[in-house]
Amino acid sequence: MIDLYAETTARIVSALEQGVTPWVRPWSTGIDGLPVNAHTKRPYRGINVLLLALEAQTHSYPLNRWLTFRQAAALGARVRKGEHGTNIVFWKLRTIEVKADTSAYDDSPVDRVIPLLRCFTVFNTAQIDGLPPAMVETMPSSPAWFGDETAELLIDAAGADIRHGGSRAYYLPSGDHIQIPPRTAFAMASSYYATTLHELVHWTGHPARLDRRLSGRFGDEAYAAEELIAELGSAFLCAHCRIDGQLQHASYIGNWLRVLRDDKRAIFEASTKAQHAADYLLTHYTETSGAEALAA
Repeated sequence: MIDLYAETTARIVSALEQGVTPWVRPWSTGIDGLPVNAHTKRPYRGINVLLLALEAQTHSYPLNRWLTFRQAAALGARVRKGEHGTNIVFWKLRTIEVKADTSAYDDSPVDRVIPLLRCFTVFNTAQIDGLPPAMVETMPSSPAWFGDETAELLIDAAGADIRHGGSRAYYLPSGDHIQIPPRTAFAMASSYYATTLHELVHWTGHPARLDRRLSGRFGDEAYAAEELIAELGSAFLCAHCRIDGQLQHASYIGNWLRVLRDDKRAIFEASTKAQHAADYLLTHYTETSGAEALAA
């Protein structure tokens, strides 16, 4: 039986060992931002963003759009002979009936819901023949500052205390504020936004917001885990804004590899928490701007 946790973690570890960070992608150079189902237009989330981004990078697919074999067939298209699909994962909730505590007054059976990890296979639209033209045509390039403008609105909507100055970027939990160097200190606007979004993900972990506590789950590696969450969350947000994602802390790769090798479920936990942080920020953004959020 395939161990989905181990298999998925092995794919991420292998990429990191080769110097490839699956969540960093030059989104503005042609490929779509977040991976989406080409038929439903529903974005993939969490760990699947990493898995599909890694496949898109590895095979240089022009679009980040995916379909199952059945979806392609239903559209009158077919997966080309010899093409291999990409396994992604989802949680399936299974309800079982268990006997109640006999010491209680009511010993009737009760339902218990157990989440089970399952996988299914998707194919990139570049692997499929006969698709409707609209599914395979590339998106027109955006105006030069469109992505940065979106990021600006997203950052403002959070309402965080962001202070500009100095030569370091960090979030200070004790003061609950973010410190960012002046905009002129960044060679590119995308670098400024990617850095600020990284620190905003840290900001979401404050007890007054998502109350992200990692020491119980990751022990001594809690700091490295938090940095991994901030990296992933920033990448998700950069993809949403269609600006270049960047690796903020390359020095942590060794720490991340140690965490992932020791715990096959760690990347699932980190990507889930990163998705929660991105959702938190996008919710505030959509409430103030009326823009369309990521699908649930």
